[in-house]
Amino acid sequence: MSEVLRSGREAASATTGMAGNDQAPLRNVVAVPLALLRPGDSPRLQGEDEAHIAWLAETAGPLPPIVVERHSMQVIDGMHRLRAASLKGQETINVEFFDGSPADAFLRAVAANVTHGLPLSQADRRAAAARIIASHPQLSDRAIGESSGLSARTVASIRSSTGGVPQLNARVGRDGRVRPLDRMAGRRRAAELLAGRPRASLREVAKAAGVSPATAGDVRRRLERGEEPGPTQAGQAGTGAADEASEAARQSAGRSVRMVASSPASALQKLLRDPSLRYSEQGRRLLRLLQHNAAGSAEWAGVVAVVPPHCAVTVVQLARECAQTWQSFAQELGERAQTTDCHHSRRAN
Repeated sequence: MSEVLRSGREAASATTGMAGNDQAPLRNVVAVPLALLRPGDSPRLQGEDEAHIAWLAETAGPLPPIVVERHSMQVIDGMHRLRAASLKGQETINVEFFDGSPADAFLRAVAANVTHGLPLSQADRRAAAARIIASHPQLSDRAIGESSGLSARTVASIRSSTGGVPQLNARVGRDGRVRPLDRMAGRRRAAELLAGRPRASLREVAKAAGVSPATAGDVRRRLERGEEPGPTQAGQAGTGAADEASEAARQSAGRSVRMVASSPASALQKLLRDPSLRYSEQGRRLLRLLQHNAAGSAEWAGVVAVVPPHCAVTVVQLARECAQTWQSFAQELGERAQTTDCHHSRRAN
């Protein structure tokens, strides 16, 4: 299991940062004779597009480097550019070498074709996702979705309909971190540790149980109230997640992040005036997301009534997915704030 997850982290790191960053610095770029290169395992079901090749051949200036597997000299990404270079009469083409297994090479090819060049078709992306699920079952639905240009929900549907996929207890996310599929397993481990070492710090318990400090704190409060370590019914799931998000915020309070006691509207207005957010592209993106989600309870009251009965289940699913995304964001931001604060404290001492 550990070896499978380790290879998943390596696969995730191999494609991290590719989405939306086709200008990433290249490594090992050299001019290679066209005669030495061979077609690779392309994710394109219908092969190359002749019109696109002709368009590239008429483009002035050098073409971007292609990606080639070092040992086999097979093209991982850039068959259109390779054929265009041949039409232009070039004898060599710039190559970035890739070192890895055939399965990792295909994953790299899919991720590269999703972020630049001629887009993969929907059929190409779904077929590629099914193949990646089979070769990298340890990767999360979101990680595979980012590489293949599909939503996590679509990847999950493909995974459930794909036979012979190993059932793992954990998956590797887009950031390379291993996360358990069974959240209760980590909570039970935390409960056992707290029972044996009631004076242990939340950080110690969290590290030993493989959960976040926020989750460890939620488990401790539940045990103090005589409850189970985590939600046992579907209706309680949101409460537990909300407790974790609140705990992450409480732990950050008094350190480098201050709790916002005002209303969402006033908190948003304060953020909208912050130059560090207003004058950066990612900062403005965050502000737009917050503006769409910072509605007060009064605004939500009328929204519920307008949802038609036949759409209710779909809206509920989407709302829960959005809530989980924001909870994960809050938890990750809270943990980063704690880490930053600890770093500053150590420097101050």
